[in-house]
Amino acid sequence: MTLTIGVDVGGTKVAGGVVDDTGKVLVQTRRDTPADDVAKTRDVIIELVAELASGRTIEAVGIGAAGWIDASRSTVLFAPNLAWRDEPLREYVSEAVGLPVIVENDGNVAAWAEFRYGAARDADDSMIMFTIGTGVGGGIVLGGDLMRGAHGIAAELGHMLAVPDGHQCGCGRLGCIEQYASGSALVRFARAGARQEPNRATALLKLAGGEAEAITGPMVTAAAQGGDPVSTEAFAQIGRWLGTSLADMAQILDPQTLVVGGGVIDAGDLLLGPTRRSYLDALAQRGRLPVAEVLPAELGNSAGVIGAADLARRI
Repeated sequence: MTLTIGVDVGGTKVAGGVVDDTGKVLVQTRRDTPADDVAKTRDVIIELVAELASGRTIEAVGIGAAGWIDASRSTVLFAPNLAWRDEPLREYVSEAVGLPVIVENDGNVAAWAEFRYGAARDADDSMIMFTIGTGVGGGIVLGGDLMRGAHGIAAELGHMLAVPDGHQCGCGRLGCIEQYASGSALVRFARAGARQEPNRATALLKLAGGEAEAITGPMVTAAAQGGDPVSTEAFAQIGRWLGTSLADMAQILDPQTLVVGGGVIDAGDLLLGPTRRSYLDALAQRGRLPVAEVLPAELGNSAGVIGAADLARRI
């Protein structure tokens, strides 16, 4: 049995774990992310790896980072929620811990984990995963390998165009799917509904202290689970947009499996129900041709650690 370490670096936390070759996390730990300090963030990663490696024979380290990673899987070109700009992370960490290191985008490592050990483990060729959180991310597996593109920054699924001249996206474009199928979009739709039809959002507004602008994602989920009409419709809206994007990917790449993950997936059928209906409606013209099933991710918050560790095993 070989052991590798997976590290998942986000804007608020750095999570790490020792993972065996069956995808099982044997031990894990986490630290807060000093996101505005490059050197401190690097030091936290090194400290975490050193702690996990102590007393164990570790083969390699995989790091999943929320940002754009170069084609050689060594440098963080840009991280929107961290201070990294052209950061040679692999070199720093490898020299400090004395182990081979690989760096990969966080959406890619989560997708790889689901392909290998999670919702798509029965697929042997292809999978597309959308991660629905504050934004929209994802990953693509084709021919059993991660699709990374010529420069290492492929599969930015959240930045496909959904609405020409639509809402401003953080990437600088207008109308990206991230603005219509994300957790942020869910809150925007719910707030708008509560302002326009407060009599249909009584449960939601009660949770928010009567203020539409105080509505948060967890409030929308809680209210929708209780049958609040405006909250339920907010989920239906992001599900409709997500379903059409899944259908686009099915038309283009014809994957074996489609997976939906991220924090918003905790809402279950509130999101997956309208997503699946929209997906199948968009593919109605394909008649009797087979299409990929839409499945919920299974590995939750462990996906980044598991995927990074498994990719490290393949250095």
